[in-house]
Amino acid sequence: MFLTGRKASSSGDRSPYGSFWFEPVGMRSSSGIRVTADAAMRLSAVYSCVRVLAETFAVLPIRLYKRKKDGSRDLVTDHWLYKLLAKRPNDWQTPFEWREMMMGHLALRGNAFNQIVANRQGQITQLIPLHPDRTKIELLGGGGYRYAIAQPDGTTIRLSRGEVWHIRGLSSDGYMGMSPIQVAADVFGAGLAAQQYGANFFANDAKPGGWLEMTGKFADQAARETFKESWKKAQSGANRGSTAVLENGMKYHELSLNNGDAQFIETRKLSRSEIASIFRIPPHLIGDLDRATFSNIEQQSLDFVMHTMTPIAERWESSIDYNLLPEDEGIDIEFDFANLLRGDRAARATYYTSGINAGWMVRNEARISEGLNPLPGLDEPLRPLNMVEESEAPDEQAENDNGADDQVPQQDQKTKPTDARMTALAETAAQRVARKEAVRPVDESHAKYVMQVLSVSAEVAQTYCQQRASMTDAQALEALTSMAIKGTL
Repeated sequence: MFLTGRKASSSGDRSPYGSFWFEPVGMRSSSGIRVTADAAMRLSAVYSCVRVLAETFAVLPIRLYKRKKDGSRDLVTDHWLYKLLAKRPNDWQTPFEWREMMMGHLALRGNAFNQIVANRQGQITQLIPLHPDRTKIELLGGGGYRYAIAQPDGTTIRLSRGEVWHIRGLSSDGYMGMSPIQVAADVFGAGLAAQQYGANFFANDAKPGGWLEMTGKFADQAARETFKESWKKAQSGANRGSTAVLENGMKYHELSLNNGDAQFIETRKLSRSEIASIFRIPPHLIGDLDRATFSNIEQQSLDFVMHTMTPIAERWESSIDYNLLPEDEGIDIEFDFANLLRGDRAARATYYTSGINAGWMVRNEARISEGLNPLPGLDEPLRPLNMVEESEAPDEQAENDNGADDQVPQQDQKTKPTDARMTALAETAAQRVARKEAVRPVDESHAKYVMQVLSVSAEVAQTYCQQRASMTDAQALEALTSMAIKGTL
């Protein structure tokens, strides 16, 4: 038997017409609405917040670095963990889809689970997602625990801690993360109640009801019902808004909007703002531009990266390091926020200029950051002092260490320099060139350097560079010193 003639009102309706007995068990809110994660997703604000978190995290590139003894790190792309997280987490999901799903579980339910599938060498080959609603923790003796996963066929499988990768959100017991939907059930329940009220309001053509006044009375109950049905038929469906014809002195009184109806839009806005604050999402990212300006949107976007996405990335990085990597692996995991912090062209140009001029960034690094191919000769940092490459800069320290200036008698500084002082300066210059030859090839650029440092002609410098391969280091130093002495005369 199908029950008709009455519409199920809300999820709080326990009558045979309501859906109370057919809904999944969830958190009952003060508004009377049963709140579950799936029910909360019917709110546009909740869906928008979860989508912003999931998609923003899914686009972050993952980087693996191998730590070295001197503190530096090398980028690693041939590690099995990189292939797992950045290339193929399992047999049917792309890395973007998998991370988007896991982040959605974490944001909406406070937990994300994956079954770990490893080969005989102990390397993890697949991460199989487990739905948080079907995954529970069973405490064991001695403080241990295991995971119980309900299967679609009604059975339950149990996995040990080492077989499940569990990413927890904010937790009160250290075992399970707290679901934002359950913690703030009243906020989401109020939003669902306001949304349901609005749906019912507009289903009635956004008009309140009214009542009929008549001087007499109906002959019997059957006459009353007959008139009532004829009135509904004349004023509903396609006939809504048509002219009514009243008899026997009847008068129609239309009800006006009350204060609750008039404040409906404000209630929806307040609910949207509260939901955004729970997920720590700037309002403009979910379409709320009431208080947005050109100046504060940029700052809010920066705050979103610093105070929302950075803690999320740190939670993932520490969980990956603790659960998926051996202790002595020496691998660092990082999610790269460079793309989120790129800014406009003018801001990026200022950033690159500052780094290159200060010497902590090379020009090819800036090109790579902009998606351009590196060019030869742009891999060496510039000196801030005179903006020349480090290899081309004069070696002032060597001159100071030599102490040639200190050996010049006071009387010689007031008159023409002596031959001893000229020889000392020439030897210093020759030694500077010799040290440079120990760390760089003797090519055309080196000939230019020899010409500048020793004050010799281009032909002399070229001739020396061509003959350098047949000289010993001692012979080269002697030749450089001779060239330097001749250049100073």
